[in-house]
Amino acid sequence: MMNAQTERTAPEAGSPQRAAKQAYTRGAALPAILQQRIAIIDGAMGTMIQRYKLSEADFRSARFADHGKDLKGNNDLLVMTRPDVIREIHGQYLAAGADIIETNTFGATSIAQEDYGLGHIAREMNVAAARVARSAADEHSTPDKPRFVAGALGPTPRTASISPDVNDPGARNVSFDQLRQAYREQAEGLLEGGCDLFLVETIFDTLNAKAAIFALDELMEDTGERLPVIISGTVTDASGRILSGQTVAAFWHSVRHARPLAIGLNCALGAAVMRPYIEELSKVAADTYVSCYPNAGLPNPMSETGFDETPDVTGGLMEEFARSGFLNIAGGCCGTTPDHIAEIVRRLGTYRPRSRHDPLFSTLLAA
Repeated sequence: MMNAQTERTAPEAGSPQRAAKQAYTRGAALPAILQQRIAIIDGAMGTMIQRYKLSEADFRSARFADHGKDLKGNNDLLVMTRPDVIREIHGQYLAAGADIIETNTFGATSIAQEDYGLGHIAREMNVAAARVARSAADEHSTPDKPRFVAGALGPTPRTASISPDVNDPGARNVSFDQLRQAYREQAEGLLEGGCDLFLVETIFDTLNAKAAIFALDELMEDTGERLPVIISGTVTDASGRILSGQTVAAFWHSVRHARPLAIGLNCALGAAVMRPYIEELSKVAADTYVSCYPNAGLPNPMSETGFDETPDVTGGLMEEFARSGFLNIAGGCCGTTPDHIAEIVRRLGTYRPRSRHDPLFSTLLAA
């Protein structure tokens, strides 16, 4: 006779919990891969979407034809209105050699979608996004090269640590609990859609990230499933701090309790400027893997992608990171394309991944 715990961990076929169990089986293979080689995550989604020159009608489709707000620019909605475009972009990154593709859900929380009057469909949006990515990943997977879907949880346009009013430092436009609930809803949709792992990315406010981590822990406790989690912060300028004020080391110590599969940096900076910060993270986060997916240099409106670096430049910089022993996961953020990812794949293939080791116990500060 099954007890309650057994019943929860042995769900019926076809249920969301059953789908989650299958996803976990796939995601569980990733740590072994990271011990053997540097894994590759995909590049920019927004940069690629811009190439399609989509119109307001593309973002609306028949379902949202009469919606009362403009929807052009709501890239997350395209998983429902133009899934063919998103699937094609996923396919291009997979063909370039990416091991991990991110769901097109950077702004797919109810909090972010309220700007478009679509907060009520956030869960549905995440399910659709994960299914589109899952389909593309499965098509390109082989026994020798499995592909993984990372359910992407972005930072939201509201921040729990920073006042939106310069005249009132104590003011906030969102609470921790509101963030937790929004992230929980998003994660439920991503899990139902078939993601293999969760990626809390582009973190500029550690408190927002803590809300996402809390929501993921809560969800995995309730479902009985434990998917890998990657956490990726964003150093916003040459000060070496994220926007809410923490250094890279302090940021790591603030989220270390989550026991992520990997900790990393992405966005805001190109690889050349990011180098000292990824080196620091590689040292302080001794007992976990390290990821890095920088922008393609600085913004440049005259270039095809809107950023300075060609694939050769980005690939060369990432190769230097690999040679220096900083990396377990590498890829690209804003301005990068499948050509950038293909060049990273080509250059990093011969380098050994960074080795984890027991941390040196000392004072840990997360102020």
